[in-house]
Amino acid sequence: MIKLMRFWNKKDILNITICVIFVVGGVWLDLKMPDYMSEITILVQTEGSKMKDILINGGYMLLCALGSLTFTVATGYLAANISSEFSMKIRKAIFEKVGNLGMEEVKKFKTSSLITRTTNDVTQVEMLIGLGLHLLIKAPITAVWAVTKILNKSWEWSSITAVAIVILLSIIAVLIKIVVPRFKIIQKLTDKLNGLTRENLNGIRVVRAFNAEKYEENKFKKVNDELTEVQLYNQKKFAILSPVMYLVLQGVTLAIYFSGAYIIKGALLADKLAIFGNMVVFSSYAMQVIMSFLMLAVIFMILPRAEVSANRINEVLDAKLTIKEGTFDKETKEKGIVEFKNVSFKYPNADEYVIKNISFKANKGETIAFIGSTGSGKSTLINLVPRFYDATEGEVLIDNINVKDYKTETLMNKLGYVPQKAILFNGTVNYNISYGKSSKKITRNIIEKAIDIAQATSFVTKMDKSYSSVIAQSGTNISGGQKQRLAIARAIAREPEIYIFDDSFSALDYKTDATLRKELKKYTKETTSLIVAQRIGTIMNADQIIVLEKGKCVGKGTHQELLKTCEVYKQIALSQLSKEELENA
Repeated sequence: MIKLMRFWNKKDILNITICVIFVVGGVWLDLKMPDYMSEITILVQTEGSKMKDILINGGYMLLCALGSLTFTVATGYLAANISSEFSMKIRKAIFEKVGNLGMEEVKKFKTSSLITRTTNDVTQVEMLIGLGLHLLIKAPITAVWAVTKILNKSWEWSSITAVAIVILLSIIAVLIKIVVPRFKIIQKLTDKLNGLTRENLNGIRVVRAFNAEKYEENKFKKVNDELTEVQLYNQKKFAILSPVMYLVLQGVTLAIYFSGAYIIKGALLADKLAIFGNMVVFSSYAMQVIMSFLMLAVIFMILPRAEVSANRINEVLDAKLTIKEGTFDKETKEKGIVEFKNVSFKYPNADEYVIKNISFKANKGETIAFIGSTGSGKSTLINLVPRFYDATEGEVLIDNINVKDYKTETLMNKLGYVPQKAILFNGTVNYNISYGKSSKKITRNIIEKAIDIAQATSFVTKMDKSYSSVIAQSGTNISGGQKQRLAIARAIAREPEIYIFDDSFSALDYKTDATLRKELKKYTKETTSLIVAQRIGTIMNADQIIVLEKGKCVGKGTHQELLKTCEVYKQIALSQLSKEELENA
């Protein structure tokens, strides 16, 4: 929790200071009321007392109550503002940090856990601050102040109050010891529940197609029951706290009055009235002390879970980035050059290399294609260019500068990336095509041109509002091929130096694929293209084709050259096209 205080600014500290002042003012007024009550008690019991004096003291008590209410409302308002703004800052910080995480860190935390940490965990911290700024400040101030007022009243009554406090503290300590470890389990189970829900929603079509609804329900039920069981265990333990607190509260009152009766019975007649007044005041102050611990008990119920949540938030915020940003942000003399120099890569903590000793160079305007069997390392290799991962060995150069030296924004402005799985965002067609920050302004004409090249004009213009039509989150209201074409159009609209197509034509029919590539070639003749593909037809006209097998380069050359020199390429080609089609290609 202490680490998160770095998000507090001067305004927050000022508001917290005002909160403390209001709390102290409220406590002073609360503790002033028993004094007036004592005066009223004495006046009532004293012969010749005037009603006017009783009403005046009663009026003071009423003013104290109203003042305390005002301070309480003001404190609650400020605490709500401070906690909500604080949680806003934390959510923003987590979101920005997650945006900078590399693929390694995202896999380490898991997407479902990152969502939980941004939502549920932040809410737990917000609740603690909202209540804590009031109760956590008020409770100890009230307890200490009330104790100082009753210390010299009676050792018997003081002893009774002290025993009650020890009992309460002991119960709270035991409960915290029992439930804190289970709060960590709760947050992990919440992550798991979030992950299962997300997985089920993403794969809803497959679930229905295989009649697996019951299977998914059972998976969810198992985790949900486990979470419920842990939650119930904690709540049952905390449920002990409230009745015990009130039992102690009422027991203290009874014990004070019981012992007070004996003290008054044995006192002189002249002292009985003073002792009775002191007993009433002491009882009121003792209640304030016990109520302070009741308030602390509420905080202690929230604090353990908030502490667990704060630690989980700090794990994300303090995570060390494996992909460190470079400093180079200048214009380069060369444009569109991509070079791999003896590049090898293996995933963290893995023993085997995914790709090994890959070298090639793509000059401006050239098309370099990568092909190979599933798991040969094609996508991994291409992902080293935008630095989704960094090469374990060797160098990846763009325009003769190592990609590790570039500022992220500068590097990305050179690239037009189309991922293996087309990702679209909730918004209009125009919004999706002009998405992100580019080195050039993306105008309406550029958007329309990009959509036309990507062979998407035919379906976009038929949509309800054409280019202003809304695309649902993840593009769920359009087909896979349409999503892929819009993703390609988005990359074209950036007018980059280098295009990266990671198996980006797989959802297109052969005719659309051929037409798109033909139009793309005309438009990007001065632009370098890196293409990962499964289809021979997609890459056979590439300037250079690199054949991968188990992460190693087993062939390099043009389509015709590889048919003669690379058996792996020849087998892939023959599995897709006939011998005659290959000879006439």
